[in-house]
Amino acid sequence: MKVRGIGIGSMVYGVGYGFSRPDFASAEVEIAPDGTVTIWSGASELGQGIRTVLSQIVAQEFGAAYEDIRVISADTDKTPDSGPVSASRSTYVQGNAVLAACKDLKQELISLASELMGVESNLVEIQNGQIAAKDKIGKIISFSKLASEMHVQGRRTHGFGWHNNRTLDVDKNTSQGDAYSSYAWASQLVEVEVDTQTGRVKILRLASATDVGKAINPQLIEGQIEGGAVQGLGFALMEEMQVEQGVFNNANLSTYLIPTAADVPPIDSLIVEVSDPSGPYGAKGMAEPATIPTTPAILNAIADAISKRVRYSLASPENVLKVLGKIDGSGKEGFLLLEDIPYPVA
Repeated sequence: MKVRGIGIGSMVYGVGYGFSRPDFASAEVEIAPDGTVTIWSGASELGQGIRTVLSQIVAQEFGAAYEDIRVISADTDKTPDSGPVSASRSTYVQGNAVLAACKDLKQELISLASELMGVESNLVEIQNGQIAAKDKIGKIISFSKLASEMHVQGRRTHGFGWHNNRTLDVDKNTSQGDAYSSYAWASQLVEVEVDTQTGRVKILRLASATDVGKAINPQLIEGQIEGGAVQGLGFALMEEMQVEQGVFNNANLSTYLIPTAADVPPIDSLIVEVSDPSGPYGAKGMAEPATIPTTPAILNAIADAISKRVRYSLASPENVLKVLGKIDGSGKEGFLLLEDIPYPVA
């Protein structure tokens, strides 16, 4: 018999390392005579799209064309230290550093532009590849021309930015204070189908609502939500590390199973934007938050379907059948901590 259930999982996640250890990033931007811009960033590109996001930030700040921006990243000889790419911190911490570097260099750009146009610097604005005077119609300089003039006059064409994400006000005795400068939130809803004869669990649909602060690149965010959800699915239903005396018995992909495209259900990626004033344009991290709620949501959906709860992953067919009492689970409960408890639990 096949039965269906619905489950919800929610999480809150501190972005970065908080007060526990140093959490900083630095970045540099440089404008060439032809108006192209180079970003020097230590943040490594792992496929998550950080190079794209940083390029978008620079394009926004300088009004430059996106195709005129290049990124040199994760080069220990050339790029400044940006900290690890972990803790959902790259867009938030490194993005703030790049934003600071742009603002540092914009002061020089605006200073020269005000001189060339004969207006006060507070009347100069940079947008859409042009530098214009707010109150003087027709007073416009292209970004590329201003960049060239910066080099001709020997002006500074290099900007530096640094951002410290560490919080320092947590009381060691009471643990009170701001543990993190920013928090991410996410909730997921999952519908499952459980075959009570075989124990197989099939994910029918998954919806993930993730608060990203500000979606700098919605398409990249959707990709991360989908990828994170699939990772959580694997943790709930397929992935099991078998370790004996510190040695993995299933240390290859033929024995350590992970989801394939055939295992991915329809995923609704719901982007929630609650601006965080401490992030670049209000953005904050959302990588781990896309993964964390998935397994709890799946386990809750299984409990809703069969009225019995798998207390810990892995919710493999074998373990589901043990919870249903259809096969003997003796000898493994100490590891799996599976309990045949009526659902819901009071």
